Amino acid sequence: MNQQTARRGSAAWALVITSVASFMAALDNLVVTTALPSIRKDLGGALEDLEWTVSAYTLTFAVLLMFGAALGDRFGRRKLFIVGLTIFTGASAAAALAPGIDALIAARAVQGVGAAVMMPLTLTLLTAAVPVARRGAALGIFGAVTGLAVASGPLIGGSLTEHISWQWIFWLNVPIGVALLPLARMRLDESYAPNARLDVPGTLLVSGGLFGIVYALVNGNADGWTSTPILAGLIVGTALLAGFVHHGFNNKNPMLPMRLFRSRAFFGINIASLLMFLGMFGSIFLLSQFLQGVAGYSPTEAGLRMLPWTGMPLIVAPIAGYLSDKIGGRPVVVTGLALQAIGLGLFALVIEPGVSYPAQLPGLILGGIGMALYFAPAASVVMSSVRPAEQGIASGANNALREVGGALGVAVLGAVFAARGGYESADAFTDGTVPALWIGAGAVALAALIALLIPGRRRTVEAGPQEASPAAEERESVAI
Repeated sequence: MNQQTARRGSAAWALVITSVASFMAALDNLVVTTALPSIRKDLGGALEDLEWTVSAYTLTFAVLLMFGAALGDRFGRRKLFIVGLTIFTGASAAAALAPGIDALIAARAVQGVGAAVMMPLTLTLLTAAVPVARRGAALGIFGAVTGLAVASGPLIGGSLTEHISWQWIFWLNVPIGVALLPLARMRLDESYAPNARLDVPGTLLVSGGLFGIVYALVNGNADGWTSTPILAGLIVGTALLAGFVHHGFNNKNPMLPMRLFRSRAFFGINIASLLMFLGMFGSIFLLSQFLQGVAGYSPTEAGLRMLPWTGMPLIVAPIAGYLSDKIGGRPVVVTGLALQAIGLGLFALVIEPGVSYPAQLPGLILGGIGMALYFAPAASVVMSSVRPAEQGIASGANNALREVGGALGVAVLGAVFAARGGYESADAFTDGTVPALWIGAGAVALAALIALLIPGRRRTVEAGPQEASPAAEERESVAI
């Protein structure tokens, strides 16, 4: 009886610790967006500096996410979770103390490293601590807390920026992280994965490739698209990513086995996720600045006015989950992506200096509903697209591709904005934002088309006790 009570206590503590850690890391994806105008005013910097303030975090987070999970599997998940949390907390303090924009960007990159080690281990530690019978409820609470971070990110960032200072979007993490560190050490159980291997060459290839391409996209307008550094970034980055793909096909234990993309479901949901985040994250980067710099809202007001978009998943996600169970994930995902694309298109049609908030609402609401319809079934589609033994890799790949999409979105839409507009006036900012939003809408619309590759609902013929081969599994899953 005492042992059972202790186990329940351990599960409850694991849920609290991992949920709070996940909230912090997810919050830092969006909390900085509504603080960008204040950061620019205080620290200076051009458009590319603001882009790196966001992308330094998302890019390091993305490329090291699966490597962080492998480190935990090999050297101890609790131990590496504590290491990641320590790095994240320390880098948050460094970001708050940054004397200039370059120091802030460097601190954001280190934050991303900490989050990449910490985040993938939260689910692993939680799953190991919670009994199977209560795991669904625990994962539901965990997901809701992460969703709350996404919904409240612009509002929290705006409120702290307006009423205290932008530094407090980073100071907020420090006491939380300091409180979690001893709790994690005392309340979480250590666990390992047998025969875990690290893919150092794969990590170096994807990190170098993505950095080269994002560097070129962010700095192309300032340095000139035909300048040596920009061309080198594009050419070398593309070559390194090609090497990463080759490595994924031919290495024995790659961080991302490219054979998984032979599955229509895995290919469809992951490429759609990358494009979805490209369009959505790049648009939020510009719209959060438009609402303050052009529409004239305070940081708090801007965060509140973005809630119909960022907060809608909290309302619609349960309905989307129900629909996904009834009719399958593909139609819900495709509909969600289509609505998100329409929402961005509506925003592009109406924004101008002096635009009223009611005119913005249709785009915000449709985009929010679309985001919710996409998010709810996406994880299930990812997990069902691979064998149970590969679900950890599949989940890590999907999360990494989302973050890559976010970094590319800020870079691509920022490049379009810089080519067509700027910060000189409200008209100039609008001139740059409108074509960027159309690019974002186009990326999400393409994601909807690619999501059509996801097979419909399947009837799975029960296999025998032996593990089926990929070919056998494909034959045994018959689309209705």
